[in-house]
Formats: sequence, C-alpha cells, structure tokens
Amino acid sequence: MISRREFLTVLTATAAATGLGDRLGSAAAAQTISQVDLLKFEPKGQVTLLHTTDCHAQLKPLYFREPSVNLGVGDVIGKLPHITGKAFLDLFGIAPESYDAYTLTSHDFVALAKNYGRVGGMDRMTTLIKAIRAERPDKTILLDGGDTLQGSYTALESKGGDMVEVFNTLECEAMTGHWEFTLGHERMRELVEQMNFPFLAGNIIDNEWEEEVFEHTRFIERGGVNVAVIGQAFPYTPIANPRWMFPTWSFGIREKVIQKRVAAARKAGAELVVVLSHNGFDIDRKLASRVEGIDIILTGHTHDAIPEPVKVGKTLLIATGSHGKFLSRIDVEVADKKMIGYSYSLIPVLSDAITPDAEITALVERIRAPHEEHLNTVLAQAESLLYRRGNFNGTFDDLICQAMLEERDTDLSLSPGLRWGASVLPGEPITWEAVYNMTAITYPSCYRIEMKGEMLKTVLEDVADNLFNVDPYYQQGGDMVRVGGLGYTIDISKAIGHRISDMTLLKTGDPIDPNRSYTVSGWASVNEGTEGPPIWDVVANYVKRKKVINLQPNQSIKVVGA
Repeated sequence: MISRREFLTVLTATAAATGLGDRLGSAAAAQTISQVDLLKFEPKGQVTLLHTTDCHAQLKPLYFREPSVNLGVGDVIGKLPHITGKAFLDLFGIAPESYDAYTLTSHDFVALAKNYGRVGGMDRMTTLIKAIRAERPDKTILLDGGDTLQGSYTALESKGGDMVEVFNTLECEAMTGHWEFTLGHERMRELVEQMNFPFLAGNIIDNEWEEEVFEHTRFIERGGVNVAVIGQAFPYTPIANPRWMFPTWSFGIREKVIQKRVAAARKAGAELVVVLSHNGFDIDRKLASRVEGIDIILTGHTHDAIPEPVKVGKTLLIATGSHGKFLSRIDVEVADKKMIGYSYSLIPVLSDAITPDAEITALVERIRAPHEEHLNTVLAQAESLLYRRGNFNGTFDDLICQAMLEERDTDLSLSPGLRWGASVLPGEPITWEAVYNMTAITYPSCYRIEMKGEMLKTVLEDVADNLFNVDPYYQQGGDMVRVGGLGYTIDISKAIGHRISDMTLLKTGDPIDPNRSYTVSGWASVNEGTEGPPIWDVVANYVKRKKVINLQPNQSIKVVGA
C-alpha cells in the first residue's frame, strides 16, 4: 500500500481531473457550494460510466451517518474501506469542516448535517445524471448496483413497483440485486418484465430447470466503444435472507463462471469489461485478484463510499456508497481494446445545492401521495442522534432492541445487523416513515422464543464469523447482530467458536448460563411461518409510549483483537 505522502502527491497532481481538489478548500465550509461545483469535471476518453447502488428505495432527501467503526481482518487490516473517521480524513487530506467530511465519515456528523442539510433524493440524482448526459451525449451509461427495490414504506406497499417506475424514468441501462429477491421469486420475475432495462444476475441458477434465471451480460456501445456489462447478484442471499422466498434458485460467487464470461465477452468484441456487482467490497477485491480481464468492478452491498478507485492488478474497484448519497462518474479512454486512462469523481448528492428534476419530483409526489399523511405522523421526539451503521451497534438499533425487550417482555433481544436506514437528528420528530426506513422488510414478524445460553453463544459466534472470517469469500452478511439486555466481549482476531466471551445478562449482572433458558425477542427470522407482530408496530408502540427518545451508544460490548 502506498504511503500517505505518496498518495497526497498523486492526489495533488490529479485533483483537477478528478474534481476532488475543488472540495479540499474553504469553499465547502463556507457553504458556497453549487450544482456547478458538484459537477465540475474534466471529461476524458470515449465512455462515461455512471453508477448508483444501495439506495434502498429512498425517494426523498434524508440524513445518513457513515460508520465510525468498520474493522478489517486478515489481509485487509488497515486498508480501505476499513478506515474511518479522522484516519480517513487524514488519508485523503479532507478538511474536517468540509462536505467531504460530512458525506464520507461520521466526523462531527450532527453539526455538519445541520450545516449542509440532507443528501440524496431521486429528483436531485436525476438532475446530476441528466446534466452529465447532456455534456456527454451518446457516451454515457447509467448502471445500478441493486438493493434498489427495498427499504422504504412505498417500496414495501408497491412490492418494488415504485422503484422500477423511477428507474425506468431515469433510463437506467442495467441493474443487479440482493434485497430485491425478498419480494419473492414470482414477484421478482414480474418486476423484471416491467423493467425497460436488463436485470443482470448471471450467478443465479434455477436448480429445477438447471438454467440461468436472469441475463448475465449486456453489450452496450458508447462513443464507438463496445462495453460488456456482466451482472453479479449478492452471492449469499439464501443464507442472509429467507431461502423459502426463492426455493429453487441457487446463488454463489461462481468465480470460474465469471472468468468464462469475461473471456467470452472479450472474444465477442468487448473493448471494455465492467462487472456490475453486489458482492461487497472485500469479496470484489479478492475476485479482482483472481479473475483476469475485468477493467472495472462497480461494487455494492457493503455501502462503502471511497473518493478514489482502488486498483487491484489491472482492475479498478469503484465504491459509490448508499442511500442516494453519491453518484459515481468514471470517464474511460480506450485504445486497442484496452483501458488506457480514466478520470473519476464521487459526486455527493447534496440536496440543498441541486435543483430538483421536475419530472421525477412529480413522479415521487404521485407515488407518495396516498401514504403521505401516514408517513408524516409523529410518534415521538428524538433528543439524541438515531442512526444505524457500525460493526457492533447503532442507536436506532439499540432503540429497536429496547422496544422488543419491553413490548415483548423478554430477557434479551436480537436485531439483525442491517446496513440500511436513514438517520434521525437530535430535535427531529420520529415519524412512521423513520420507523419504516429501518424496518421495511417482507418478513417483519417479531418473535418471542426460549433460547438456552449455549445456543445464544452459537448464534453470536456464527454471525461474527460472517463478518470477521479472514477469507472474504466466507463473509456472508451485514454487521454484527445487535443485542438488547446482553453484554459480551468479542475478539475479532480469533477463529469461529472462540470470539465471544464474558456474556452477561445486564438486568442482573449475572453471567449467561449455557444451560439456562432465556426469553428472547427478535425479528427478521429467515424461517418460514415465524409468528409475531410486525416489528414496525413494536417500535412504534414503544416510542409513542416513551414520547421522547434519548439513547447514547451501547457500551455493553467490548471489542478486542482489532
């Protein structure tokens, strides 16, 4: 890995081309930011790729705090994206008061959020896309990395139909997926039929028919260059999500299949090979080191936002963040069927600085109109920052855990380590929409069960291995399961079965007894037929009863070995 000094030397030399240099001065802190500033870019080559990913069906501007903790293990310790906070600011030479600091890190988030306002919004994203298309007619390709049709109330109510309509209007040219499949295999086929663009997911096989379920490669010509786009859905969907929702489909990384398709694309005349991936950053980093012939991987799933491409061999990895906060632009120069140069910008979608696109604004208003009154209903008031993201906890997850403990009357509670969900600032109301933005899934039942202490440790060990296995190909899900009523120590450097210790029942201070049964509440069970009220009702009932929510970050988890 190059030193910081070497990196900053290169950064200074290339700032004009990437657009990053304009964001390092005092202009951002003084809030003299305009749409023109955000779009400033020196065009290069024949092809412009635009990438969005992991918007989680968020149509309107929002707040979203990046994680303060994102630990790497094995070969990626201390490497991007496992660098956060001040270390991230130092690495990229970002001023702490700048809008890069606000959008890319958790540094001073509340103060910067109040200065710079909300991010995202599909009408703002559209404005940026249309401006770049106007600048680069017949050279631009818009690609979406998935987790697009799930994550909001309107997407839940329309079963993903609202987002298909939006991305049809955006003239998206390919998409892949992950949470989309939790709409069920039949609904997923219906949605793909409604799409005006290909849904690329070549790693999904129908075991009943032994055939590919979706298209795997699409050739697109731009600027006289033949571009092959190869789609890769999240490989561990049947493990991270309910298998019964797509019972005959198998997933997987399928490294050899990808190599075969890259070679076939080259043989068919592709001059630029792009993998549109929802693998996650570390999986794609390993994939790039083992599969030859990929020029660019547009990565998704892990919600990482990195302001420069990460190069692995001859392959560039582009990470565009989540929730509509960013639009990636990479201009590529191709000669003799090779990528010989590029320019890149990770464009923050600062809502207040961008003129909304009238067409998408009208579409969003139409989609939301039947639900607006319900979504805007105030349930309680937030006195502290409520957020999700981080390897071990987030305050909104702590809120969910506390709600389950009290509303379901249990000793312990478990909440999945999901990465999606908009933040709520101190002083803001907690609305129904805020709750749905954290809970809108198709298997929301909040269960109440008995679980022995030994099984509880097994669950924690299994989830920890999904996150901290040193081989990225075995990292199968989101962040660590959130816990309520429980304290423990985790050593991320150890092997499965040996990471979790010192488990404590917080209400008594007693160690968890492996042979004792505890009442446990949780939600998002992958088991079919799970019973219980929907989690959004559980949370809503709790916050309405409390009226004011003030939660500080959970201190009951001790992390060692990092």
